Amino acid sequence: MRNSLYLKKYVQMHPDNKMGWYLLGKEYEKEGQLGKANYCFNRSGGIYEAFETSKMPSDIWKEYEQRLLQQAEERERRSVRLRRLLVAVMVLLLALVPSVDAPSRHRKAQEAPAVHRPDPAAGKERAQADPQGGGKEPVTEEGAVMFTAVKEGGLEKGVTPIAPGPLAHPKLLGSRLAVLEMKKQGNWLAWKRRLPVGYTLENKGSGAVAYQSYDPKTCSCRPEDGDKLAKAASAWTEKQEELALLSSAIRAYQSQTGQYPEKLEDLVRPFPDNWISGTTEGMKEAFLPLVQRARAEAAGQKQDSSDAEKGGGAAGKGPFADTWGGGPYFDDPLTILVDKQNHRLAVVSGNVMLRNYKVGLGGERTPEGRFAITDKVMNPNGRDDGEFGSRGMQLSDTNYAIHGTNEPDSVGKDESQGCIRMSRADAEELFDLVPMGTPVIISKGGLPDDLLAPQEKFRTKREQDQTNPRKTYHWL
Repeated sequence: MRNSLYLKKYVQMHPDNKMGWYLLGKEYEKEGQLGKANYCFNRSGGIYEAFETSKMPSDIWKEYEQRLLQQAEERERRSVRLRRLLVAVMVLLLALVPSVDAPSRHRKAQEAPAVHRPDPAAGKERAQADPQGGGKEPVTEEGAVMFTAVKEGGLEKGVTPIAPGPLAHPKLLGSRLAVLEMKKQGNWLAWKRRLPVGYTLENKGSGAVAYQSYDPKTCSCRPEDGDKLAKAASAWTEKQEELALLSSAIRAYQSQTGQYPEKLEDLVRPFPDNWISGTTEGMKEAFLPLVQRARAEAAGQKQDSSDAEKGGGAAGKGPFADTWGGGPYFDDPLTILVDKQNHRLAVVSGNVMLRNYKVGLGGERTPEGRFAITDKVMNPNGRDDGEFGSRGMQLSDTNYAIHGTNEPDSVGKDESQGCIRMSRADAEELFDLVPMGTPVIISKGGLPDDLLAPQEKFRTKREQDQTNPRKTYHWL
């Protein structure tokens, strides 16, 4: 337990350290907390597969784990010393400063306008990165809106009302950042097609940025262009789902074939090479930028803002022009989690839950572990109203699958022989939402009871034959 606490602190400080996530997952696995372990293994990415399938002696990674724990312990000791020092300084200040503020100072603070300036150090860093930036004409259109999403009541990616950072850059003059808020469901952030606007940050020029909150708990105000902003936000969330699907498909294709797709058509072939079920106009526009992005990440290169602009970033006109940061919102590939305890199936990316469906299972007959979607087939066994419904997604080299059913009342119960049953509408949306190769992790616990399935289902335009009349499936 002590090791898991230190490792948990470590990954909170270093969320990109995949080895740390893997080691934390092993600790949870020892403690029998399989739901938490599988979440950590998912965050560890390729490290999990590398170590679970390698013949490397276990003492190597144990030595690495010990070093991480030592670092975490030393960091905690330093933190304790720092806190003690700060307490001593505060006591000293309280002894020197009068106990009551001057009324005039308090009044000035209340009358201060809601306009804040970026941190000078951050501005200096931006000037060094782009010394000519201040002399360039603004790239964005007047009134352009960018979007991002954060935890309800929280902030993300360095954006704060006090130091909004890059938003004050001259290239973004006249632009506005609309921050959408996600509610927490258990350990997850709930993604919805219609997320509310929590606050906006608007560049007013001369380095000033206006912050406006729309939290109903503190303000009864709403944006003047509220309906227009809500419509744009809904379109943005829908596009981010498309980018999450396409980005995940590109990664899965590269992992399976050893190369990146050269054109979008490589992902939209007839069965059994139907990596995705279809396309959208947004996916067609974003394909090449996403492939370039994946190649750069694989080479250990991180695109900066100038690269984003060349490829259509936040200040440009390309497929990511309305996304804060100049790229897709979802960094982690899509993963399917199945909770046998609550009869739930979720689609997640990192700690964000995009969907949470009710499913039918087979109790102990449903296997636990890590799988992947291999076959994606429409109308299994030639019918859309048979025992497997209109969609089927096979799990690795097994006789188990995620599929529809002609017994809708069995959804939410343990009546299958081990397969995962879904309602027709949910199965058809999942078929379109996730690519072939998507990891599927089945365990007990970990998902909330609250369902998360929008009425406006995610859909792609299907352009290929995805039936398999030559095979009779015998899923359980």
